[in-house]
Amino acid sequence: MDVFKNMLHELAVGRENPDGADQGFLASYFPDLLDQPMFHPPANGTKLWGTYRLPLGYQMDASYYYLKLRWSIPCGPNSVITFPSAPWFKPWYWWSWPVLPLGLSWHEQRRENLGYSSEIPLVLIQAVLYIGVIAVTRLARPSLSKMCYNRRMEKNTMFLLSLLRIVAAWSILAAYTIPFFIIPRTVHPLLGWPLYLLGSFSLSSIVINIFFLHPITVLTTWFGFIGALVVMAFPWYLNGVVRALAVFAYAFCCAPLIWASLVKTMSSLQVLIERDAFRLGEPNQNAEFTKLY
Repeated sequence: MDVFKNMLHELAVGRENPDGADQGFLASYFPDLLDQPMFHPPANGTKLWGTYRLPLGYQMDASYYYLKLRWSIPCGPNSVITFPSAPWFKPWYWWSWPVLPLGLSWHEQRRENLGYSSEIPLVLIQAVLYIGVIAVTRLARPSLSKMCYNRRMEKNTMFLLSLLRIVAAWSILAAYTIPFFIIPRTVHPLLGWPLYLLGSFSLSSIVINIFFLHPITVLTTWFGFIGALVVMAFPWYLNGVVRALAVFAYAFCCAPLIWASLVKTMSSLQVLIERDAFRLGEPNQNAEFTKLY
């Protein structure tokens, strides 16, 4: 503990650091560490005094695991695992798993020590809100469809079509992005991903009912997310290379389907204008026909 407090003091006073990071600070604080003997736990449990170097198994880099999806070097109960990944893919973010398989191990440690009492109420509130949106959207479908109905637009059909395409595209994009940003970032992945899928499904249902779109075309991306999660979370890959190839193959096969669904959605908007549900030209036609009599 004295060494730790002294290290904090050296950080506060600005100890000379070769690289300005944690590794440079440790190298300057322990300049003769490489000359120290390797630490091995004594068989009789006696205490050791002095400075020792810890074997590799006591501090493991997560990249060692990702290569073979297992630990090639045994990790003991006192091991420390570091995650030198991109800042937005640290294991405490719910979306980092199953992209990084060790995320669940990190969250298991948090569950045992800190828990998720601060995030659970927000998760429950959002889940109830999304379920309510699905129910209300289903019941209010006739009223929602009238939002797209404007009988004065019959002379501007092309403008209406372009406007509907833009609004529909942005609405679909919002349905898949809004839930991502409002979910508590540090919630458990097994809570975060179901909540995200529920939120994107509920917002997509609004788009489907407003624009009379086919559910499959709008939800193709939603099913694609589920498939990607299954492919990445599959636990029986031989190694990390096989896993990466499987994810790439899935993305290669799924991308044309998502593009086709987007094209189908845009083309269905033209049918939306022309079909009888909107009757864009009928009011004026009936009025002119009535004047003849």
